[in-house]
Amino acid sequence: MERIRKALEQAGRERSQNLATEPRPGVAGGNPAPDLSTGVRYTHTRIVDVPERVLLDNRLVAAVPSHELADAYRMLRTRVLQAMRENHWTSLAITGPASGCGKTLTAINLAISLAMEVTHTVLLVDLDLRKPSVHKYFNYQPELGLSDYLRGDIAVHQMLFTPSIERLVVLPGREPIQNSSEMLRSPKMVALVNELKHRYPDRLVVFDLPPILAADDALAFAPYTDAMLMVAEAGGTSREDLQKALEVLKSAPVIGTVLNKAQAPKGGYGYARPRASLASQ
Repeated sequence: MERIRKALEQAGRERSQNLATEPRPGVAGGNPAPDLSTGVRYTHTRIVDVPERVLLDNRLVAAVPSHELADAYRMLRTRVLQAMRENHWTSLAITGPASGCGKTLTAINLAISLAMEVTHTVLLVDLDLRKPSVHKYFNYQPELGLSDYLRGDIAVHQMLFTPSIERLVVLPGREPIQNSSEMLRSPKMVALVNELKHRYPDRLVVFDLPPILAADDALAFAPYTDAMLMVAEAGGTSREDLQKALEVLKSAPVIGTVLNKAQAPKGGYGYARPRASLASQ
């Protein structure tokens, strides 16, 4: 019995070492939300310096508060947060009907904008396993990513990086995986997702998924996220494709759609792009 007890204790220690370890105040029950305004001290996560020029060149405008489009993502963030808090959700998956709708860029900008709130941290996970690209927007080439984790035996904290944005951590994909939908349903991935969602009570998790009509990945992953957000391209996504995508996800918790690349007349507060509709689908 003593040997079994020691083995269990050792397994517990190893499991803890294999997880992201950004220490922060705990939140439980009716306790007040933590104040993370001074940031988070990262002990294992790689810190990547991303110049503002790179952010602008790659259209990560939510990271530049003075940018004319930043308010559009703030509005999207607020509406998403309202829906998530009302339903006690902590995870959100972003997808779109077809390639080119801007779902990855929307996912990154939304994650950045969410991280601007000082009551929680944000983990952005690249689950577009066939075409992982989130890391490219930060001009960063990770040494390890989800492809390595799913195919081998590495610790989660070895994959993570923070792009010099307070309270935001990214879990990249790195190399393409062809049997992506099978991998998304694999026990190892499901266990990882559950751990990422529940490891810290003050964390929000944003998943970037492949397009709905391109593969069955998003449908396969739908049961493992609290909610989903659809991104459509103004002038690019047809009504038929959008309807088909929503039909595919008819049993999934789709909280609304984002009309990306939509131009609106200038007003006192800049452009209204993207425009979000978070009414029930």
